[in-house]
Amino acid sequence: MVCLWRNENTCAVFAAEWSFTMIKITFMGAGSTVFAKNVLGDCLCTPALQQAEICLYDIDKGRLEDSAAVISAMNDTLNAGRATVKTFLGKEERKNALRDATFVVNAIQVGGYDPSTIIDFEIPKKFGLRQTIADTLGVGGIMRALRTIPVLKEFADDMEEVCPNAWFLNYTNPMAMLTGFMLRYTKVKTVGLCHSVQSCASGLLEWLDLQDKVDGHKSLIAGINHMGWLLEIEDKDGVDLYPEIRSRAAAKNAAGPHHDMVRYDYIAKFGHYCTESSEHNAEYNPFYIKAKAPELIERFNIPLDEYPRRCISQIEEWKARREAIVTESLTHTRTEEYASYIMEAMVTNNPYKIGGNVLNTGLIENLVSDACVEVPCLVDGRGVHPCYVGRMPVALAGMNMTNINAQLMTIEAAVSKKRSDIYNAVMLDPHAAAELTIDEIIAMCDEMIDAHGDFMKEYR
Repeated sequence: MVCLWRNENTCAVFAAEWSFTMIKITFMGAGSTVFAKNVLGDCLCTPALQQAEICLYDIDKGRLEDSAAVISAMNDTLNAGRATVKTFLGKEERKNALRDATFVVNAIQVGGYDPSTIIDFEIPKKFGLRQTIADTLGVGGIMRALRTIPVLKEFADDMEEVCPNAWFLNYTNPMAMLTGFMLRYTKVKTVGLCHSVQSCASGLLEWLDLQDKVDGHKSLIAGINHMGWLLEIEDKDGVDLYPEIRSRAAAKNAAGPHHDMVRYDYIAKFGHYCTESSEHNAEYNPFYIKAKAPELIERFNIPLDEYPRRCISQIEEWKARREAIVTESLTHTRTEEYASYIMEAMVTNNPYKIGGNVLNTGLIENLVSDACVEVPCLVDGRGVHPCYVGRMPVALAGMNMTNINAQLMTIEAAVSKKRSDIYNAVMLDPHAAAELTIDEIIAMCDEMIDAHGDFMKEYR
């Protein structure tokens, strides 16, 4: 039964029917224990999902066991043991993990910090190309996509066989490239999810000492993942907040270093704020990280090599906290992560609005149709319904297109398996193109592909 219209009785029938239908949630990359704890903890706090079968899949036995201990403890503590928690290790158990799944949450990282993240930073650095995060765009983001897409293709092949009606909720970066591939080259129902949309407007207001405007504010965000534009923002009474935001952002940048200087400079130069952090956006364009203008790093407080530092810190923190996380009596408060709300909306047919990554089926008129865009979406019992946005300001669409060009070429390379297409993808990256010659780009790509070894063995 699908509830095509809403009233109290029909939706109650819909919810009751689902309560007698097994919901199966499969988490791919469940060795990401803290993230799995957040997403699946949210599910255990959601009445419509509390009797689900939860299947944890990973290729790392130790991390999988850690996550199983955490989720099982949470199930007992928060949910009176009503969910069923199972584990599946390695490729040979992957189909069983996916079989008859209702929802598949993807949080894998192919290659990990060592060796892949190290390679993604250290080899470009030899060529004079500096990065901050390297998981979304740039040569690091491109390489991450190229080693991840073949794995997602295997997931998709299995899903088309054993759970063809499941929804694939992708959290893995680079979001636009991976989600775009799934939507264009597989039959899997896919939506890409990123937590930066939820916190964008409220975070901006709080950081600019406009806390009194947070409650009841209304906003419109659209664009691409990590460069979704805050197109409109109003207070609860419908008053446009951008004039005050522009004034305060300019004053704050002029006053001295802080954590969000690049995005505040976006407000000054392009008139609008965007979703993801300044350390991310510093490397998505040719403006801020420039070998010939090293003073910009200090001027805009840009944390070069931030992601490797973050990885090292998280690894050390995990070593220190592992025992406590795995063995303590666990509590959880439902987070703002979209996954559980999407599942709940689909199961109960009670609509919920998200910022989702979907194909641009005419949603943003001045971006190309095969781009993966991030727009408001309504979720209900029939799935994910993207909302029409229309035309964005030309400068904002232009900024997005500089990223989309490289994203689309990377997907092309992942499908063709040609190194020449990889070269073209990096040539289209605005940061790499501004810093390196074509010959340097080719040499850098060859060295990185070879260094990644079996993770990129398919690219000839």
